Amino acid sequence: MDWLRLFFLHPVSLYQGAAFPFALLFNYLCGMDSFSTRARYLFLLAGGGVLAVAAMGPYALLIFIPALCTVALVSSCGPQEVHRLTFFFQMGWQTLCHLGLHYTEYYLQEPPPVRFYIALSSLMLLTQRVTSLSLDIREGKVEAASGSIRNRSSLSECLSETLPYFSYLLFFPALLGGPLCSFQRFQACVERPSSSYPSISFWALTWRGVQIAGLECLRVVLRRAVSAGAGLEECQQLECIYVMWSTAGLFKLTYYTHWILDDSLLHAAGFGSEAGQRSGEEGYIPDVDMWTLETTHRISLFARQWNRSTARWLRRLVFQNSRRWPVLQTFAFSAWWHGLHPGQVFGFLCWSVMVEADYLIHAFANVSISSWPLRLLYRALTWAQTQLIIAYVMLAVEGRSLSSLGRLCCSYNSIFPGVYCVLLFLLAKRKQKCN
Repeated sequence: MDWLRLFFLHPVSLYQGAAFPFALLFNYLCGMDSFSTRARYLFLLAGGGVLAVAAMGPYALLIFIPALCTVALVSSCGPQEVHRLTFFFQMGWQTLCHLGLHYTEYYLQEPPPVRFYIALSSLMLLTQRVTSLSLDIREGKVEAASGSIRNRSSLSECLSETLPYFSYLLFFPALLGGPLCSFQRFQACVERPSSSYPSISFWALTWRGVQIAGLECLRVVLRRAVSAGAGLEECQQLECIYVMWSTAGLFKLTYYTHWILDDSLLHAAGFGSEAGQRSGEEGYIPDVDMWTLETTHRISLFARQWNRSTARWLRRLVFQNSRRWPVLQTFAFSAWWHGLHPGQVFGFLCWSVMVEADYLIHAFANVSISSWPLRLLYRALTWAQTQLIIAYVMLAVEGRSLSSLGRLCCSYNSIFPGVYCVLLFLLAKRKQKCN
């Protein structure tokens, strides 16, 4: 019963599980002709509001206020300026909320309420949907609401025009977690005919449930092993490597569990799989691909596959629009989006350097190593190096505080990113000479 208690008492998992029957109910009602498109939008919006108040309490205002302001901006601004305004407003609001967390944690030395953490996590997901919507409007993928709103004379007509936006920003299956769903996909899923609405695949949901149960069992076993050993501040020499690897394993198992649960909730509501995909639109992808993450020997591939919808969002928002140092700018923005804690800033900037080193190391190895035994040895060594560097970055990001970061940097684990930093310097110098 230990793993059951650990899993179901986690606040976000508890509320996601509570929302599951309503996702199944929504899917069932969408198959009925009497359940209109307007009723679908209202159901998703009302469910999001109730879930936000239940999970966040008064901190739900941190979600409602930016959602309301975003719809106001989308309804009043032109297509070319809507992204810039919504981006700076949303990131400014999120930064102020994170500064409130910094003030409580570092200045007052008090643990913030759990509801505040849930609200901040949901706000980060809202930022993804807000910027995704504004980018779609700027690129012409979604028709701007401002023109149609100006032509409406009554308040009810204006509300009817903005209802899809409100519903998209606050719909309950993606409020607390889940892969980023574009507005196009969301609208296509909601507005499809009842006759073509997909039936629920109970086999797929059962398989996800089995995966969650297995991961939770592994997490309980690993947690006991970590608790029985020394901490990072007490470990000595090579023992620190095991402590870092096992602690990072706990974090990864927790992420895997939540991502599968979030994916299950979206699937139960009818937003998973290939439902609602239009021609020319990128299909739905779950956030986790455990096989690739645990077997890859390339840090750059791990970065693209870790939280895949977020990685795709960062690529579209930052990487593709950066003229110089796109990798560094992308990871720097990710640190800003996560809250700019000292460990997060160091961890994401370290990750960006490791990705740059990864590109040069593998390009050099592809040219220099020809025999298959050496390639096999090279792959094994780079796999171990990748897993240990990712563990190092994860402990820095999750530790967040300056004291935790100091203990990590002073441990033997700093050898692994240090090796890649030296190789980056040597290979970059060699490449410059060749050019």
